[in-house]
Formats: sequence, structure tokens, C-alpha cells
Amino acid sequence: MSSKESKHRRYIYGPVPSRRLGLSLGVDIVPMKICTLDCVYCQLGRTTEKSVVRRDFVDIDAVLAEIRDWLKDGGRADHITLGGSGEPTLNVRIGDLVDGIHALTDIPVAILTNGTLFYREDVRADCARADVVVPSLDAGDPAMFEAVNRPALDISIEKLVSGLATFREEYAGQIWLEVFLIPGVNTDEEQIEKIRKLSERMRPDKIQLNTAVRPTAEKGIEAAARETLAAIARQIGGGCEVIVDVPAATCDRRRERVTADVLSMLKRRPCSVEDLCRGLGITPDEARRQVTDLADRRLVDAESRGEKIYYRAHSKAS
Repeated sequence: MSSKESKHRRYIYGPVPSRRLGLSLGVDIVPMKICTLDCVYCQLGRTTEKSVVRRDFVDIDAVLAEIRDWLKDGGRADHITLGGSGEPTLNVRIGDLVDGIHALTDIPVAILTNGTLFYREDVRADCARADVVVPSLDAGDPAMFEAVNRPALDISIEKLVSGLATFREEYAGQIWLEVFLIPGVNTDEEQIEKIRKLSERMRPDKIQLNTAVRPTAEKGIEAAARETLAAIARQIGGGCEVIVDVPAATCDRRRERVTADVLSMLKRRPCSVEDLCRGLGITPDEARRQVTDLADRRLVDAESRGEKIYYRAHSKAS
């Protein structure tokens, strides 16, 4: 991969298939892995810097230049999604970035966030510029919040819920609340009832149930069964839906960029061969060739999860 290719894809990756947002162009605006939480299920691994301090992490003009070039090359996506390697609302210029993207394209802008900083007026104002906000709620009480999400000292479940409730009053766009379920941890009827009651305060447009389909920060976290997810969706009711299958999608790629794009995806999230095919529009043979070559060069690691093998970029990959 040339330095020019690497620079071209410093901040954006994909588009990748998203169970929530269709074909999504990812935008990474916080360094790996700075976050307000250290969730046990995180597919990116353990949090390396737990923080609540908002900073100007990246050159927003450079991010917008990458998106502009991608659009000029015929880039297509259902959403442009701010998320990536850390908690995006920690970037103090996220609102400026949303405005800049809207000036370039009509593609809706989504923000994937854990929702913990919405008690702050400045964070709510920044995120209100987006078309879709996707926060998380994985616990119904403080003890479960500590066990599953392992927050920074200044973060509490009440701050999270009250902040998102206030945001709902101020925001006319879509709020899709994600609930990540871990069998035997936060899936019993009592805990789900607590989550349901908290979600009523936030009044999201959708509630989406998720579970572990990729390797997680802590070992031993299994995926909830489809039957369990369906039963929980019925208990929560309303706009609750189960998200399990990744939709198929295609995207044109120039052959010389395939390796760069594969590695870019694997730096942000573990992917199976099928994920790479769907996200990059390449054949299974090409995807296998790519991961085999990258593994031989010790740029990616493989990890089994059930019957699937997931690939993740090695820490030495740059």
C-alpha cells in the first residue's frame, strides 16, 4: 500500500454493511480507542484511554477533503456515519463536520454514540445537526451499567438517560436506540423491564436489539439466541426490532485499492470473508486471497467465533 493510498484513506473507510444503516461510509474522528466507556462486548477491544474531555482530535478540513474525493470518485452509500475507533462526541468539532458533510452531499449523516455525553448542552447542540443519532442503552440500573459498560468516573446511567431525554425534546431527527444483549447478564425479564422503562423516558423512534456476532473485548461473551431476542423484542414492544443479519451490498472498487480498503476495514472492526465481500463488492476468492496475503505479512490476525473466522488488523499494521 503506497503512502498516497494510506493518506487518502486516513479518516474514512468502507462503505461497510451495517445492520442498522445499510451501506455506510465510516468516518473515524477519534483515535483508537479513546472512549467514555470500556464495554465488555466492544468489538474494538479494551479502551486504552477512558476520558470525558472533548478535544480537537483531527483536521476536519482533511476529513472533508477525503469525503469530497470519495464523492468525486462516484462514492455511494445509504449513510455517512461518524463513529469508528472511539466515542465520536469526544471530538469537539463533530458539529462542524456534520455541517461540512451536508454542504457536500445529500447523503444522510448518522452518529453512532454511546450517548453518555448528552447531559452536556454543547454535545446535544452538535449532534442535533445530524440526520440520525444512534445511542446505546445496555443496562437498566447502575449496577448493570457498571458491570457491562464500565464507565469513566464522571459518567452515570442517570446522566445518560436524562441527557438523551433532554435531547429528544430538542431534536427533530431520528433517534434509534441500540440495546446490546449478553445472555445471562442483561437478558432476564427484570432487567429488560428496567431497560424498557428507561427507554420510555428517551422516546426513541426505534429500539434495536443487538448481540455479539464478532469477537469482543472480554472472552466468553456469546450471542443471544434469535428466540431470546424475539422474546425480548415482544417484552419491550412498540418500535423494538431485532437486528441480526447483515444485508448484502455491492460497491465498485478499482482493483489497485482492494488491499488498502480491506486493511482499512479490518483496522476498524473484525470482519469475516463474507463481511469483506458485502462491504467492498469483491468475490469470496478475492477476499480470501487478501486476508491470506495480509496474514502471511503479519498484518492481520484470525480469530474463530463459532463456525466463522474473523480477521482483525494487527497492531503493527499502519
